[in-house]
Amino acid sequence: MPELETLKRMPFSMEAEQAILGAILIDSEKINDVMTLLKPEDFYLEQHQAIFTAMTEMFISSKTIDVVTLVDTLTKLGSYTEGDAAKYIKMLVDLASSAANVNEYANIIKDKSLLRSLINASREIADTAYSELGEAGDVLDFAEQKIYEIAQNRYNVSFTHIRDVIVQNYTTLNALKNDPESISGIKTGFGTLDSLLVGMGPGDLIVLGGRPGMGKTTFAINIAVNVAKRTKKEVAIFSLEMTNEQIVSRILCSEALIDSYSMRTGKLDNEQWKRLAEAASALSETNLLFDDTSGITVTAMKAKLRRLKNLGLVVIDYLQLMQSERHAENRVLEISQITRALKLMAKDLHVPVILCSQLARTTESRTDKMPVLSDLRDSGSIEQDADIVMFLYRDDYYKKDEQNNDNNANQILAKCSVAKNRHGRTSIVPLGWYGHLFKYTEIEERYNA
Repeated sequence: MPELETLKRMPFSMEAEQAILGAILIDSEKINDVMTLLKPEDFYLEQHQAIFTAMTEMFISSKTIDVVTLVDTLTKLGSYTEGDAAKYIKMLVDLASSAANVNEYANIIKDKSLLRSLINASREIADTAYSELGEAGDVLDFAEQKIYEIAQNRYNVSFTHIRDVIVQNYTTLNALKNDPESISGIKTGFGTLDSLLVGMGPGDLIVLGGRPGMGKTTFAINIAVNVAKRTKKEVAIFSLEMTNEQIVSRILCSEALIDSYSMRTGKLDNEQWKRLAEAASALSETNLLFDDTSGITVTAMKAKLRRLKNLGLVVIDYLQLMQSERHAENRVLEISQITRALKLMAKDLHVPVILCSQLARTTESRTDKMPVLSDLRDSGSIEQDADIVMFLYRDDYYKKDEQNNDNNANQILAKCSVAKNRHGRTSIVPLGWYGHLFKYTEIEERYNA
């Protein structure tokens, strides 16, 4: 009785499952359509799963599918005895009236499978919540991830003909001709860099590397503010090293052109207070969002980002402080898992992701200290998964003893090396650096503060 009650409760269509199996037996070529739509586990009844599994193996082995060959395969697999298999397979053929409607049958089976997946996921979520293990926020992240995984399985299984892609390309080119800004990627706000990258594309994983103190956080935050002000989209910043207050304090320094010492001490003159108020007012109109959770995982990030309706950019500071979903044998493998997951996250969310990353100490031992791709710390997968890799470099970083203390008002030359660019060429872009203002600028821009 409990099995019959479960059978009634769980969504499935006996008719559709039997009809599609019978249709394949009538016309074995129909399995070409079905194979791209269904998997054995999409069938609810175990005997139907066994039959479709056997059909799948025969399809892979290029064997003809008919009553005799299918009975033989099922018997060899141990799914049925020969007599039972023959009896049930013949019944399926008798029930199948036509092979013309296999796509409709497949869609019915897939929908029922999806509903069962939702029911099972809901049970797991409920069990986890009832257990009261961990924080409620962790359970919520788990719930969102389970539902997201089900949604991700509803993928497009069909090919796209080249003529359709060509039409799309012509449409894109015409749009660019009439309005070059309409389709290009999100601008960083640094003109020379944007001309090289043609903006940051949707789904791009952009790694920003540099030695500690080189200004990775500052450059990433400068870009984030530029995007938030220009596009009015939501820009999410995950800071694993600094608090939200520290990040915002840096942004206020940069936007109000107030040196960091004055901000820390609170010794501001009337003009500085005025600039601070104007900067704070302008920034309040943007959609900059902050999260300073330590050791956050990619799953937790995705759960938070999926709630945003108008996301334009994600900034993560920085990779080496992130935690992997599962503990690996070594940190290199964990970093590989994280960067792969971040690339998939960027693709799924259809937004660029800027990922700050530390560099290995190997740069310190070389005469030419300009970073190269092999300097990326912990894993070669960082270079592999990234669409764009940029490095920050300043000569003054290695010549601190030669610098006097009167450089605060001076623009220091910096370089942004685009070492990998999946969409175009690589080059070195000159930048201006104002360390006391936490600000990178175009090389011709000058500020005094």
